[in-house]
Amino acid sequence: MKKVFYLSTCDTCKRIMNDLDLPEDMLIQDLKKEPISLDDLSHLRNFTASYEDLLNKRARIYKELNLKNKSLSEEELKELIAEHYTLLKRPVFIDGDHIFIGNAKKTKDELKKYFNSSDY
Repeated sequence: MKKVFYLSTCDTCKRIMNDLDLPEDMLIQDLKKEPISLDDLSHLRNFTASYEDLLNKRARIYKELNLKNKSLSEEELKELIAEHYTLLKRPVFIDGDHIFIGNAKKTKDELKKYFNSSDY
């Protein structure tokens, strides 16, 4: 799978994507227009320790639902992320066995090295 999950209304997502030389066959999915499927979410989970690694704890809905103080099962986290697109930490870039989640400086540096290398 070669895919990017992002929000077109997120300036950070757009800035990161503009800084990369993405391959032409990379699928780009705007989560606001096309929510992530449970299958895609399960696929992303295969690369992480838990759904919590995919959870955007800075999302407004995270605070509104008081998720910080709740102990949720993996299945509950999966359902919440699928139901509320802003709960997916983004952007998420997946290329075969490589995944990059979020917008931390380290992740952005790894993305640039990966997608902008002449070996890609």
